[in-house]
Order: sequence, then structure tokens, then C-alpha cells
Amino acid sequence: MTTTHDIVQKLWNLCNVLRDDGITYHEYVTELTYLLFLKMAKETGTESQIPAGYRWDDLASKDGVDQLNFYRKLQVYLGTEASGRVQVIFANASTALRQPKNLKKLVESIDALDWYSARQEGLGDLYEGLLEKNANEKKSGAGQYFTPRALIECMVRLIKPQPKELVQDPAAGTGGFLIMADRYVKELTDDLFDLPEAVQTFQRKEAFYGMELVPDTHRLALMNAMLHGIEGDLLLGDTLSPDGTTLPKADVILTNPPFGTKQGGGIPTRDDFTFPTSNKQLAFLQHIYRGLKPGGRAAVVLPDNVLFEGNVGRQIRADLMDKCNLHTILRLPTGIFYAQGVKTNVLFFTRGKTDKGNTKEVWVYDLRTNMPQFGKRTLLTHKHFEEFEAAYGEDPKGAAESLTQRVDTGEKGRFRKYSREWVAERGDSLDIIWLKDESNGGTEDLPDPEELAQEALGELEAAMNELHGILEELGAEVEA
Repeated sequence: MTTTHDIVQKLWNLCNVLRDDGITYHEYVTELTYLLFLKMAKETGTESQIPAGYRWDDLASKDGVDQLNFYRKLQVYLGTEASGRVQVIFANASTALRQPKNLKKLVESIDALDWYSARQEGLGDLYEGLLEKNANEKKSGAGQYFTPRALIECMVRLIKPQPKELVQDPAAGTGGFLIMADRYVKELTDDLFDLPEAVQTFQRKEAFYGMELVPDTHRLALMNAMLHGIEGDLLLGDTLSPDGTTLPKADVILTNPPFGTKQGGGIPTRDDFTFPTSNKQLAFLQHIYRGLKPGGRAAVVLPDNVLFEGNVGRQIRADLMDKCNLHTILRLPTGIFYAQGVKTNVLFFTRGKTDKGNTKEVWVYDLRTNMPQFGKRTLLTHKHFEEFEAAYGEDPKGAAESLTQRVDTGEKGRFRKYSREWVAERGDSLDIIWLKDESNGGTEDLPDPEELAQEALGELEAAMNELHGILEELGAEVEA
């Protein structure tokens, strides 16, 4: 994948050219999405989907102010007059470019790339590499939409999506989970060639679907899916509003809902939840376990507060453990997401055939204590998940017979088993810690001020959410 890496680096370096035009990182990637869409359509012989007169060569043949004016006209035209995904990708599009010389630089630089080699290695990998680059750039703020690839791969490998299964991501971001699930199925089936024609069509057009709230991020997800041959419904909408009720029940849900209370568009407005809450993560969790078919399975990234928050949080956890077999929790290392202080976990669970008593035991794997601080210097890789994956086992559903094969490693090990009764006795809290931090001679290193501030903010938000819940139960009006 050397060529892909080189192209991603060249495209990313062009961002430096645009700083004089006041372009932010996120605006730059969105800008590249429009231009790369036009260029890739030409390179892949799919320009017929773009109306004549508004294609790559029409743009590249112009110069100066004429080129910039035509580019603006092209965006409006394709966003209103084109059809299908072309129209959706260009919906409400506008350019942040103000200087004609910068558009010319972008067009010429894109034209000069080694497109033959890029096609051979996969245009989808090229685009995803660009999204990853943007996510890793702290100033871009895009990390909230991009889950580290090593973590996505781990979750997909353990959940094992299969042909003919419906796979949903209700907080799709740039589409990473759906892309990886599609790749997993294609590797199982010789790029779908082992499947009957009807199933191949299902895999391309129906198997993978989801919803994304932020329009620019939705645009990136559509482009990403298109370049990977995925045509399923990637909807623009708020899963925590009535929009979310339109998502069909799934065999598999893989997702990383947005953290905090600022992202996500206000208090959830779904009226079909059993436990109304202003905590978005708890609301997403309800959507996920309610959105699984009987026997369906999920892996979801959630912050620590979901594991211990009281009041409605306890009710939702109890409901989850009734309706689903919550068989595994993975405590993730710190520093792998954009907000350093956020502590996260992956919950693995399977929807029961009945709605009562499905969780008999919960296994917790601690991949956080005595682990390095991840970030730009120490990258999270597949190797960091190998021992957990081996301990998890081969059964994606965590059925009772497969759990008997697991080994509780004791209070000095990373993998422990806890009965449902034991969890209930501690108020249904799943924030389970047993390992001692042995860094710095047994005393924990003092986190940097930003991490401390983020952690304090998270605790305050959790407390505020609980107070809001109490006020709501008392019938008081709560300001948003």
C-alpha cells in the first residue's frame, strides 16, 4: 500500500497551501471530497452518473476566476439537479476556497497523482487514509467521528458479521464500522464471488446501513461507502429523534456513539424509549439493544459514566442485562480518542429470545490499567488486542457453553468473571476495577492538566444528567 500512503501524504500536504485562504482541516477534507468524487468518477469510468458538462475535465479545462465561478456553479447544480448519491454528496455544498490560484493548485495536484497505482491498491483505502489523517490531527476536531482502525478491526473480528445479515451503525460517523464489516464478509466469501447472485446484490445494496447527524460527516461517509462498493442506506438524521425509529432491526450493530453532551443536537426526542433520559450515551444504548433482532449481537463503545451512572442509568443497565446477554466488557486504554480524559469501554451483548434474565455472568477484560498512554507517540495497533481476542474466544454471541471455555485469571490477571447476582448487589454498577496501577512504583502518574480537566468535566456532566433525571421524575421542567 506504499502508493496509497504516498498519495494520502501528498493530498494532506496540500492543506498547508490553503492556510492562507483560511481553510480549516475539516473544510479541507470536505473540499477534497467534492474534487476527488469528480476525479475518481473519471478514473473508474463511472462519469455517466454525473450530468454532462459538470464533470472533472469540464472543471480542469478552466482557469482563474472562471474556474472558481464554474466550480461554485457545479456544486449548486449537482446538489439540486443530479440524482442518487451524486445529489446527496453535493447537497447544500459550498466551497470554502476564495482564491482561484488555490483551486487551480488542488486540481493540478490531484490530476498529477499516480491514479493507475491508486486504482490497483483501492481508491476506498486512499480515501479512508485521508479520513484517518484528518482524525489524527488534533486541531481538526474530527477524532470524534473516527474510531481507531485497530479497535474497529478487533470489534468486527469478534462479532463476525456474516453474509445475509443486516449490519447497522446508528452513529455512522465516516462509516468505518460498516466499511470494516463489509471487508470482513468479502474476505470470507472471495470478494462475494462464493455467494449466489441474489445474496451478492443484497450485500451491496441492503446489508449495511446507518444514520449520521452531521451533514459534512454524512457526506464523507457516503463517499467512503461508495468507494468501497456499499450502496445501503446511509441516512442523514438524528437516531435519538423519531428518525431513529425508521432504522430496521439488525442482526449486528457496531457503533461508537458521540461522547459528551455538546455533540448530537440537544436532548433526545425519541418517544418510544422505556427510560427517557437526557444522557445521549444511555439513549443510544437503549436504541441499540432494542434495535437488535432476537439472537442479534452488538459491540458498542461507551464511556465509563454509562457503567456507573445512577437513577435512570441503573434502570437501563438492568433492562439491558434482562433483554440481552451482556457477556463481555472491554475496558479500553486512555488516549485513543480525541478527548484524552475520556475513559471508554466496549460492551459486547446478544439479544435474548425472551426479555428476562438473559445475563447470567459478565466477563470484564482490563486493557486500561498498567497500559501505555496512547496517542501520536504510542499508536494503538492490532497487537494490543491479541490477548483479549484469544481470551474472548471464537463465539461471537457469548453463548453459555462458550463462556465455560474462558479462564478467570484472578485478581492479578486482566480477565475476570462476575455473576449477575454480584453485579446486582453493587447497584448494577458495571464499573469494575480490581488491578492496582503499578506505574511509577505503585503510584499513578499525575495526568496532564487537559486530561484532568476532561475527566472532571465528564464527572460533572454525569452528575448534571443524574440531577436532570431526578427533576424530570419529580415533574419539574428542565431547561436544555
